[in-house]
Amino acid sequence: MRLRGRKGIRENLEQQEDLVVLDPGQYRGKWASLFGNDLPIHVEFGMGKGQFISQMSYKHQQVNFIGVDMYDELIRRASEKGRNVWAQEGVDTPPNLKLALFNIESVEKVFEPGEIERLYLNFSDPWPKSKHARRRLTHPRFLDKYSQILNDRGEIHFKTDSVTLFEFSLNSFADYGLQMTNISLDLHREGLNEEHVMTEYETKFVGQGMQIHRCEAIVGKEALDAYRKNRLEKYGK
Repeated sequence: MRLRGRKGIRENLEQQEDLVVLDPGQYRGKWASLFGNDLPIHVEFGMGKGQFISQMSYKHQQVNFIGVDMYDELIRRASEKGRNVWAQEGVDTPPNLKLALFNIESVEKVFEPGEIERLYLNFSDPWPKSKHARRRLTHPRFLDKYSQILNDRGEIHFKTDSVTLFEFSLNSFADYGLQMTNISLDLHREGLNEEHVMTEYETKFVGQGMQIHRCEAIVGKEALDAYRKNRLEKYGK
C-alpha cells in the first residue's frame, strides 16, 4: 500500500505529542499511566483514516482508545479526524484517544500481557491468495499474540466485506477454541443502527449495497463466564 502524504508529515506528527505516539514501545505496560487513569483500553488494528476510533472515543468516554496503523499519512489523517470529532465539545485533544505508529507484527513489544480489554479488526486486508494466509490478521499466529495482550475480559470484534476472509476467520477462531457470538452475515440487513459506529470503508460499502459480515470472539475467562451466565439466564442452557 502506497500513500501520497503531505510534505513534512513526520514533522507534523512529532508536533502532536498530545495525541500521536511515534515510539509506542516505550509505553509497554504503561499505557494506563499515559492516559492518566485505569479505564479499559480498546485498540483498533489498521485504523485507516481514523473515523471509527475517533467516533468511538467520543461516544464511549469511559474507555481509552488506541488507533494503530503503520503509515505516517494515515496517522496524520486520523489525528485530524480525532480533533475534528472532539471539536464539537470545544476540545482540541481527545482525552481518551492515542494514535500509535507501528507494525502489528510487533504488537507484543508494545503491549504487555493483559494490558488490553478489546481489539477491533475492521476491514483488514483479506490477502486472498492462499500463500498469503499467514498475513491475515485473524490467522492463528496473530491470535497467539492477541491472546497474550488481552486481559480476562478480552474480546476481538471483527468486521469485513470479504466472504473469504470471514469464512477463514470463523474457522480460525473455532480452531483456536474461542467462543464466538453476535455472528452476522449481513450486519445492516434491517437498516443502519444509530448506535453502530462505521468505518470509512463500511460507509462506502453499505452505500454500494454490499453485505457486511461481523462477529465477536471471546478470549478472556471473565468475558467467557459472563457470556455463559447470560446464555443460561436467557435460554436456560
